[in-house]
Amino acid sequence: MILKFQLLVFGVTIVPILSIASDHDSAMVISTTTSQPRQDGKESEDVYPLPTVPQIYEVRIRSNISNRFAHTVVVSKMKNYARTAKEVRFSMLLPESAFISGFIMEVGGVNYTATVKEKKEAQSIYNKAVASGDAAAHVAVSARDSSRFTVSANVKPEEKAAFYLTYEEFLVRRNDHYEQIINIHPGQPVKNLLVEVVISESRKITHLKAPPLRSGNEIGSDKLELDPRADISIVNDTAATVTFNPNVERQKALAHIFGTKVENGLVGQFVVQYDVERDPQGGEVLVQDGYFVHYFAPTDLQPLPKQVIFILDTSGSMRGQKIQQLKEAMYKILDQLHERDLFNLVEFNSNARVVDLDNEANSVWYPRREVHSTETHPAQNAPDLQNVAFPRAYFVNDSNIEAAKKAVSKLLIDGSTVTCSAIKVGLRLAEVERTNPQDSVERQPIIIFLTDGRPTDPASTNVITQVTEYNSDLKHSVIFALGFGGDVDMEFLQKLAQKNSGYAKPIYVAADTSLQLQDFYRQISSPLLANVSFRYEPSVTSLTRTEFPIHFGGSELVVAGFCGDALPSVTIDGIGVRGRTTLKPTVTRTISNMERLWAYLNIKQLLENKDVSENETSVLKEKALDLALKYSFVTPVSSLVVVKPNDTSAVDMEQVKQKEYGTRPLYSPMRGRARSKARTHSVLTQQSELNRLLSILPWLRGLLSGESVKLPQGTYKLGINETIIDIITCPKTPLNEEGYCRLLKSCPGVDVLLKSSSDFYDHFCVLKNEFAGVCCPRN
Repeated sequence: MILKFQLLVFGVTIVPILSIASDHDSAMVISTTTSQPRQDGKESEDVYPLPTVPQIYEVRIRSNISNRFAHTVVVSKMKNYARTAKEVRFSMLLPESAFISGFIMEVGGVNYTATVKEKKEAQSIYNKAVASGDAAAHVAVSARDSSRFTVSANVKPEEKAAFYLTYEEFLVRRNDHYEQIINIHPGQPVKNLLVEVVISESRKITHLKAPPLRSGNEIGSDKLELDPRADISIVNDTAATVTFNPNVERQKALAHIFGTKVENGLVGQFVVQYDVERDPQGGEVLVQDGYFVHYFAPTDLQPLPKQVIFILDTSGSMRGQKIQQLKEAMYKILDQLHERDLFNLVEFNSNARVVDLDNEANSVWYPRREVHSTETHPAQNAPDLQNVAFPRAYFVNDSNIEAAKKAVSKLLIDGSTVTCSAIKVGLRLAEVERTNPQDSVERQPIIIFLTDGRPTDPASTNVITQVTEYNSDLKHSVIFALGFGGDVDMEFLQKLAQKNSGYAKPIYVAADTSLQLQDFYRQISSPLLANVSFRYEPSVTSLTRTEFPIHFGGSELVVAGFCGDALPSVTIDGIGVRGRTTLKPTVTRTISNMERLWAYLNIKQLLENKDVSENETSVLKEKALDLALKYSFVTPVSSLVVVKPNDTSAVDMEQVKQKEYGTRPLYSPMRGRARSKARTHSVLTQQSELNRLLSILPWLRGLLSGESVKLPQGTYKLGINETIIDIITCPKTPLNEEGYCRLLKSCPGVDVLLKSSSDFYDHFCVLKNEFAGVCCPRN
């Protein structure tokens, strides 16, 4: 058998689907060499020429969502009808937050299954494979750039290939709903294309819908002609299934609407949105096997009054389309401010200017008054901020909003990007209003910092430290950083924002730039609680983050931990519109796998903390690695190694270079610096499954009949070369709990519990009416 393996793993930080410019850029694509001409130079005499491109005859995507945690399996099956071997390529774009948790490839009836290994062990396997002449591939996955998964293999004539990719993600609540986005673009129309989203929640499902398909490249109004015509089946109050099953003609019609080539098939995102009924107070705590997850999104709290400080980059690089789009977005955002709010406008380039809406001539520049400063670094001799009389914040009313729009329309482009002093000015403006004796209202200060460049401060490496220390000396303000365009230093912005209780978000220069900015502001427009603290009893351990500076309406705070046999006791404290508030949640048991969700959330948090930590990066990295190994997650600290025996070539493939698709660049926040090299590893190997099973289950030999087993219930196949991904529950695993029915080869670790054939009989189950399975623990 001739096999060629290629694994490419890279990713994006935008909505993870891109327009197809060519087969190379598409996901789940079949790419092949052209058919070989006859040696005599004559054309083939076949009346019906065979396809030169392997045909995908089935694509199935099934996403099981249980309490906001989605487990998605992508299956792609194809056949080579040509007379020569062809290269097939399976590629999938994953959500940015997803972790790959499984991969299986079948070529010519042979099964290659992925397992997770530690870095040094996987690197050793790779090196040995290369030294012995085996084909191998090693792909590094960067911390922020790991959303595309691609595998290639050569398939012989009349041979089939199948790919099974599993990934998991936690659905984050935004704008009052959860959203599951599934990327579909197989590269050609598919006879059997099926997408299923199965939702099972602990509370009543609300607002369930499948909106029009999206391109994924731009935010825009829903087009009715892109209605997926999905079948929404309500099982009961807490369970539903959404099915998308377009035939070939519908796939072509949708491709035409999207403006892509019809022969490439459907290119789009299938989206399912829903929410659940809320506990109006302290949220809901779900407990299973000693682990719990606490979901907190109260419904009966009034928004806090706030002070919004806009710090807008007007440096030279914002010239042209960027500044125009910024102005358009600000016009819309200003209209969204609440009546009780205060706001400030600050522009910055080489200097910062606090705008006086009553008389623009009285606007104050810091540290210099001149717009066209001739000093390269004017902040070096800057006066003390405490001694500068800046214009005060303005109440939201019609006249002030109109004046602000007029001021925005007059913004001019000039100078460089001096960051530190501009943000400090914003923090000082928050302090002035906080200490205003004439205003008794407690307001939440929110700083929105937008820039398209890299800091040009004389000590730019010190900006984050200076800003964070200055912010800590005051009553803490939340800083959100928006990176405008492809040249921005997103790593710097991410660390700056996280150190100051916010987050950074890339804004892409495209037709929808204004909509991107408006959508961001909508998510932070309604703070409900400040200084939120989750307080658990001392017996609760292994907690994720429990302190949050602010909670916004439409979102959700999530805490996970270990409570053992007892139900956790918890109170939530925060400052609301009526002062300090204490809330209590509802605590219930569930059958969902809370431990796996706890591990996922823990890894995410450890990696985020590692990115902003100054001293404990190695410790945090090691903890994330240990969890990734234990729970088989391929994380941003992971790499994949592929080894195929009996060949003579070797390939070592590192990080895929950044590419641009249309107007949206794939930004890499790790760009320009050495990437972290500590990783988990996944190794694909081919081995004799039957011999392996017999070596660890010696009693199995007495039941064998070829590759089947004779049992009291009848004769069943072992499924040595089968891949069965159906989720079938069974009542009793060897651990005396409910589990999933799996093939023996697909339940690693259970062998030590099956000491005899009698043990197997006790936990036997049937798959597809013909395969012998065992009730396997869910984890």
